[in-house]
Parts: sequence; structure tokens; C-alpha cells
Amino acid sequence: MVRRVRRLLVAAVGAVLVAVMSVGTAHAAPKSAPPGVDITGEGLSEPLRLRTETAPAHVTAVIDQVNWFGTDGARSGPKEADLGPKYTVVVLAGDQPKQTFDLYPLAKGGPRAYRPAKQPNAAKSNAGWFLGRLNMSETLRTAGVPLPRQIEAVSGGVGGGERMLPEESLDPGRDIDQALGELQRLLLLNAGVVIVITLGLAGIALLVRRRTR
Repeated sequence: MVRRVRRLLVAAVGAVLVAVMSVGTAHAAPKSAPPGVDITGEGLSEPLRLRTETAPAHVTAVIDQVNWFGTDGARSGPKEADLGPKYTVVVLAGDQPKQTFDLYPLAKGGPRAYRPAKQPNAAKSNAGWFLGRLNMSETLRTAGVPLPRQIEAVSGGVGGGERMLPEESLDPGRDIDQALGELQRLLLLNAGVVIVITLGLAGIALLVRRRTR
């Protein structure tokens, strides 16, 4: 009888441990939200909403226009009369805005971009002006922005520098608050399982003790 009870105990503990490991793995790797882009500006009666599910190439191309800027840009930009039409690009992770930039694809002397100090994700950022890629206008035009075609803009042009939008910044699963929330839920779940196992072991031990008297 004692051997039978021991076998049942081992089987029960093994099943509980497998369940805990499976749930823990699921909570440790939350699915990341896909990136997206919202564009507003001259000639657009409503925001141009680009999402990875429907326009992955356009989302990647537009983000590529702003993800290479350094930490510090120029404090002043061209004269307002030389900037041309402005288009505000908001980079999102799922439906959550992460960063915003003002793009001037037709500025005299080449495309320009401005990064405001105030960002929607509350991250610290230095306001600054940057030279834009030469294909900025064509990238926006092919994405749906009403701009004249620029035949000479074929390659990326100006580029390089430190990346300001690494991949993890577009993954809300990596946000500190969400990570802490997932960890808290996992710890509570594990604590509950430990309590159940402890009570089960106590009950089985009591049963064995009574049967062996």
C-alpha cells in the first residue's frame, strides 16, 4: 500500500511540475506587437495609416528614413521658407505610438528631418535637425503621400550614424512595465502551485501515516 501511494505521489508531482514549466514558458515569451506608421501632413485629409499586416514593405521603408539618426542633431535647421511641405511620421508598436518625427522631403538643399524633444513614449530625446535620405520623397510618395515623383532619388543617400530605433524599441513585450507585470503574474502562479503541492504532500503523508499504523 505504501509503494502504491508513493507512485501516485511521484506521478502527481511530475504532472504539476510539467504544467508549471509550460505556463512559465508561455508567460516568459509574450508575443510582440508588429510595428506600424501613421503619416499626416500637406495633401492628406486624414492620417495615412500603414501597418505591417497590410503594407510591410512600406512600413519598413518609412521607418528606415528615421531609425539611423544620432543622439544629437543640429540645433537649427533651414529657413522656414526653404523647408517645403511637412509630414509628421509617428512610429508605433501595435497601436502604441513610440516616436515621432517631422520630415521635409522637398527642402532646399536636400531632405531634412526634425526630431522633437517630446516623444510619445516619454523617453528622453534631444531635439535636433538631421539630413534626410535622398530617397525620402520617393519613399513617402510610394507609401501614399501626394508628392511629385523624384526621378533622381534612387538610392538611400545620406545614412549611417547611431540607430535611435532598435528592434526592441518596437516590441512592447520588452517594455519594463510589461515585463514586470508578466514576472509578477508568473511568481504568483508559481506560489499558488507550491501551496497546492505542499497541501497535497501533507495530505498524502497523513494518509500514509494512518495506513501504516
